[in-house]
Amino acid sequence: MKHLMRSASLAGVAAVALALTACSGGGDDAGDSATVAATDAQAEITYAIWDENQKPAIDQNIKDFNKKYPNIKVTVDLTPYQQYFTKLQTQGESKTLPDVFWMNGPNVQLYAANDLLQPVTGLVDSGDLDPSKYPDALNELYTFEEEQYGVPKDFDTVALWYNKALFADAGVDVPTDEWTWDDFSEAANTISDKLSDKGVYGVVTELNSAGQSSYYDTILQAGGFMISDDGTTSGYDEPESIEGLQFWADLVESGASPSLQQLSDTKPNIWFNSGKAAMFTSGNWSVAEMKDSKHKDDFGIVRLPKGPEQRATVIHGVANVVAADSENQAAANAFLSYLGSEEAQRTQAEMGVANPAYDGTQEAFVDSVPSFGIEVFLESADEMAFPYPISKNTAAWNALENELLPQAFSGERPVEEVAKELATAMDEELAKE
Repeated sequence: MKHLMRSASLAGVAAVALALTACSGGGDDAGDSATVAATDAQAEITYAIWDENQKPAIDQNIKDFNKKYPNIKVTVDLTPYQQYFTKLQTQGESKTLPDVFWMNGPNVQLYAANDLLQPVTGLVDSGDLDPSKYPDALNELYTFEEEQYGVPKDFDTVALWYNKALFADAGVDVPTDEWTWDDFSEAANTISDKLSDKGVYGVVTELNSAGQSSYYDTILQAGGFMISDDGTTSGYDEPESIEGLQFWADLVESGASPSLQQLSDTKPNIWFNSGKAAMFTSGNWSVAEMKDSKHKDDFGIVRLPKGPEQRATVIHGVANVVAADSENQAAANAFLSYLGSEEAQRTQAEMGVANPAYDGTQEAFVDSVPSFGIEVFLESADEMAFPYPISKNTAAWNALENELLPQAFSGERPVEEVAKELATAMDEELAKE
């Protein structure tokens, strides 16, 4: 697997503007993070995550970790993503963060700037971690003011999932890697028309929160952008960005997609997984769920359709971090180092729950469900990936996205009007950084 050459970006950002006040400077002296517990150390630590589909592999990671560290008890704290960062915010403000926890790109700068994360520099210097084993882009994503704070766990891109049986039922040819927006829209509308009596829609995607698997991709495909390269201005009022948003509004308006209310009542993954949607734009994080679906034999994956300007998908990766104020720093460092190891990440790959960041382990993920064609996600990372949009306080303007854009996708207000309002409000938030 090649190292990604672009700066990477998740799995979505929290839908709440954090109350933490971003201060200058990074964490504590890097040397404080260099101590790793002895193998006979006794400690209890908490590991916070948000994806229940990954818990079986994490439980196995803990069992394997305990073979070397039998007296370090690791308790998993599972919080659904919708509440995860709200809970983390409260813990951060009260300095009661979990010892080790998942972090995403959109939030890392804010937590690092508030001295809530322990740099991993010391572990690198001591040889317990080797950043060269992870994509350069992910190392860069979790670096703030020249200190790295996160150990890459996995990386994800977005592709087009489809249900072969529903395509056959509607008499429509299945998607290919050469599809364009027009091909995609025509198929989605045709399937919705022909299978409406069965309650089947042509396509579903996430439009009520987080644009990683939907409008971020189409904005990029149209040649637009969400935030400028220097992180100072919004791109939502650009004509190309508006075109990328309009693409989804048109699909909802035509009935090719369920309404925003329907997508709120029943999440897009449920629509697809239950055989009620023929297409689903989502990332490789969905593999863990889809491989257990009763429709799994009908599922396939191809690259996202090409837009008016180019091919594009957002890329992101989750990282593991250690709380700066952990009372069990050495034990937390030992667990963090293990989670970043080839063994731990290969386990997650073989169990099909994540596309690991550790170089050379991705093929195990591809082979975990060979019928799906998971290699599409790796090919997309190499050929058409763009960085996930972030700034120091990404959550502040993500909250604006989640508030305003559903009004455009639902048809409540014109897309251009909403996009320009969002750009103005986002620029105001960026100016505060």
